[in-house]
Amino acid sequence: MQYHVDGELVPVEEATVSVRNRGFMYGDAAFETVRVYGGEVFEWRAHADRLRRTCDALALDHGLSDDELRDRIRETLRANDLDDAYVKLSVSRGVQPGKLSPGPVEDPTVVVYVADLPRGGRPDRGKEPVWDGPATAAVVETRRIPDAALPAHAKTHNYLNGILARLELGDEVDEAVVLDSDGNLAEGATSNLFFVRDGVLHTPSLDGPILPGVTRRVVLELAESKGIPVEEGTYDPADLRSADEAFLTNSTWELRPLAAVEGTDGESGDDSAELGAGPVTERLTDAFDARVESEHYE
Repeated sequence: MQYHVDGELVPVEEATVSVRNRGFMYGDAAFETVRVYGGEVFEWRAHADRLRRTCDALALDHGLSDDELRDRIRETLRANDLDDAYVKLSVSRGVQPGKLSPGPVEDPTVVVYVADLPRGGRPDRGKEPVWDGPATAAVVETRRIPDAALPAHAKTHNYLNGILARLELGDEVDEAVVLDSDGNLAEGATSNLFFVRDGVLHTPSLDGPILPGVTRRVVLELAESKGIPVEEGTYDPADLRSADEAFLTNSTWELRPLAAVEGTDGESGDDSAELGAGPVTERLTDAFDARVESEHYE
C-alpha cells in the first residue's frame, strides 16, 4: 500500500508525521472520511464543503484548492489500484513551536489514507452489505460536547468524546448512542441516527450538537424524492426505543439497520428495545443503492 503524505506517494511503512505535528500533539487538525465508488469520491462537493467549514472553525488556512485535494485522493487510489475504497483525508497545521496558540500555517501536513472497501448494496441484488449484520447500540453516559464548547459541525482529530462513548460499550455492541447535555438524542459516536414511527422518518435536528453527516443529508434528499414524510426534531431515548424501525448512517456503513438499543437513561425505566429494518429503511436503502449505481457505474 502507498499513502499520500505532504504531496508525495510513499510506502505505508514510510507514511509518518512528526511527533511535533499539531495534529498529533493537540488534535489540531481537520479530516474527512469518504467513500469511493468506481474510482470517484461519492458526494465530493459535500465533503469538500464540510472540510472547509472545519478548517474555517480552526482558522486553518492550508492553501490547497478542493481540486488539488481531490487530485491527491485520485493519485492515491490509482497507486493502490482501488476502485471501491475507504479514504481518510487529514489536514493539520504541521510542525509548529510547542505552544498551545497556533501560528500561521506555513507548511501544512496533508495525508491521504486509503483502504479497500467493497461496494455495499442489497444481497438480493447480488451485492453484500458493507456491514456484517444489523447493528446493536447502547445509550451511554458520556454526553455530547455542547456546540458552544466545540462546534459540532467541525470534524477534527479531537475524537475523545466518541472514544469515551465507545469505551462504555461491551464487546457485542456496535455503536454508542450519545445524548446531549439535556438528555436528548444526539447521534452515534461515529454515525447519525434515524428512526421510523407510523411511516414517518425522524432524525435529531441539526439545532442540537450533531455533526451534519453527508450520508445523513443524502438520506433526507432520498426520503423527499420518495415522498417519505420527514421530521427533524428533539427526541429522547424513549422515542427511539418505541420506534417501528431504525438505522444508522455514515460513509462506511451507508445505511445500517439498528436491531436493538441497550443501556439506561434515567427516568424511562426501560433499558432495552428490539428494533430492526422495515419498509422505510428498505426503500431508502434501495434508493441509496440506485443513486450510487447511476452516479458511479452507469
